[in-house]
Amino acid sequence: MSHELLTSAEMGEADRLTIAAGPTDGVGLMRRAGRAVATEVLSRYPSAAHVHVLCGPGNNGGDGYVVARILAGSGVATTVWTSGPPRPGSDAAVAAAECPIKPRPLSDFDPGPRSIVVDALYGAGLSKPLSGEAARAVNLAAKLHLRVVAVDLPSGISGDSGKVLGTSFSADLTVTFARKKPGHLLLPGRERCGEIVLADIGIVAEIIARLQPRTFENGPALWLRDLPVPAIDAHKYKRGHVGVFSGGPNATGAARLSALAAARSGAGAVTVLSPGNAMQVNAAHLTSIMLRKADEAADIEAFVGERRPSAFVLGPGFGIGEKTRAFALALLASGKPAASTGIDGLVFDADAITSFREAPDVLFEAARRPDAPALVMTPHEGEFARLFADIADDNVSSKLDKARAAAARANAVIVYKGADTVVAAPDGRAAINSNGAAWLATAGSGDVLSGITTGLLAQGMPAFEAACAAVWIHAETGRRFGPGLIAEDLPLAMVPVLRELVAAGGGRCSTALER
Repeated sequence: MSHELLTSAEMGEADRLTIAAGPTDGVGLMRRAGRAVATEVLSRYPSAAHVHVLCGPGNNGGDGYVVARILAGSGVATTVWTSGPPRPGSDAAVAAAECPIKPRPLSDFDPGPRSIVVDALYGAGLSKPLSGEAARAVNLAAKLHLRVVAVDLPSGISGDSGKVLGTSFSADLTVTFARKKPGHLLLPGRERCGEIVLADIGIVAEIIARLQPRTFENGPALWLRDLPVPAIDAHKYKRGHVGVFSGGPNATGAARLSALAAARSGAGAVTVLSPGNAMQVNAAHLTSIMLRKADEAADIEAFVGERRPSAFVLGPGFGIGEKTRAFALALLASGKPAASTGIDGLVFDADAITSFREAPDVLFEAARRPDAPALVMTPHEGEFARLFADIADDNVSSKLDKARAAAARANAVIVYKGADTVVAAPDGRAAINSNGAAWLATAGSGDVLSGITTGLLAQGMPAFEAACAAVWIHAETGRRFGPGLIAEDLPLAMVPVLRELVAAGGGRCSTALER
């Protein structure tokens, strides 16, 4: 499996363990990495007039010397530009000695138009802003609109955070090795990588497993086996019952979007819990979705006792204030004690999050109680800052770091939304989504995401996996639909995506799981 993401430190350890296991040594890994990059350059740019290979003093530069040697041996006009010689005795020094091209100083970098740049300066290991001659090379390549192939990661991008350190190359193609890094998926790094090719250089899955990585690229490989598929003897309540709280008569649409999405995701029954003064509005728009009045916390308790719902979503269009806080705390107190009925999972979005901005610890303490239901919260950047102000204000930490810190503090799965949505669990696991589409930036899209998540929770999917699956399904639906998408399109448009996932062998009830 290759959905694990490795930090720069973990990648270094993977190299070390591979070398220790033999028979490959460090120079052998470097030769394989350089060969992988050179192969891509030769296949994609066969008519390139000239290739300029920029080599740093470390291992990334060592990869570059291998690239230059192979390109020159293939008859490609190649120039090597270096920001400094490799450390004597290092693997990079060996690679440099094997390269027949005499390097020129990077300060003299002078590429011609329509040439190709191979960026092998610093890769994922850079820890300080790119400046001086390296920054000049970046600016010159951009000014001439040159094609850039990055080795591992565009120089100037942090491999761990995706942040731009000073300035950076914007690559057309990035060739990385063994596993991607968080910086390949987190913005702005992701948009500066161009197409990403993951090359096998002999670091085997057993080595990766020894690292016990806790960060993943979100995709079906991470959660498909947990995706609910109805058993042959299922009835609607075995498939999970979802409760969705509606706002007042002028704010009912968000709840209906969530409710329909929960139903489309497979929940067998969905009930909209409506204020009395919005019952007629909701009734006029609902068909397969049930409707029940809920004006105060006691109504929640009665509903839970009578109908045994398994998951709720609170927040979309509900309103901000004391009533929302009371409902949220009542839901968190309605978990399942041993051998009793109660709620399995909750999704808090939008107004349910903002309502606790003055007293976040009250929410966190309730979520930490032993019998509290599994909680998923789905904040966008503004909502995240309202609930986790100090974490949001930390300009050093990455979005990944922030999501993890918030999940640990709140004892909740955090879906930190955006073009690079991060899903983090209290136990430290995290996933970065990479299939998002700009078409999802439309009113009501987040309400649909909340509904999908709740529908999967109601069917017994674990909270982290349910959140990851919902984010991916939601994004994939938007990506496939494309221009013209509005939130109302999403619940029906997700059906082909779900059908393909089930056909691919997902589901705790499928025979594929038993094989």
